[in-house]
Amino acid sequence: MDFFYILLHLQANSIVMKGNYKQIEAFLKSSKIGVIGISRTKEKFGNQVMEQLLKKGYEVVPVHREITEVNGLKVVANITELPDDVHALCLIVPAKATDELLKEALSKGIKHIWIQQFSDGPETADIVKDSDANIITGRCVFMYTEPEGVHRFHERVNKLFGTYAH
Repeated sequence: MDFFYILLHLQANSIVMKGNYKQIEAFLKSSKIGVIGISRTKEKFGNQVMEQLLKKGYEVVPVHREITEVNGLKVVANITELPDDVHALCLIVPAKATDELLKEALSKGIKHIWIQQFSDGPETADIVKDSDANIITGRCVFMYTEPEGVHRFHERVNKLFGTYAH
């Protein structure tokens, strides 16, 4: 019970601007999505997001400075190496890394950026406010990609308590 209370309390009292459903729909219309936050460890959250996006038919370009291949996909080392046809990017990184990566993505011209919930950095809100890009914050990408398992439960809890994007 403590875990779920904390989860709901954090979501209900989050001071982050949360992305709305219109923003999420625009992001998910992208067919090719970069994912920063993948790992050599398959069970890590970034890898799970990548697998979910692949399962839902998206073309995924993983980004990692040390890994060159993951699950048969070529990995690019940084944002500047993303192909020009990547217009959407998921940032699934610790909050301390988010702001710099967000600035790099905006400099590259990426117009749809999803910052995984609880990953906002200290400058994120100001960067979002000053940008004309579609930047989603305060939301879990799994809940909007037909989730299964614990992520499905998370989606239902958010719908039940009215915190699901609308």
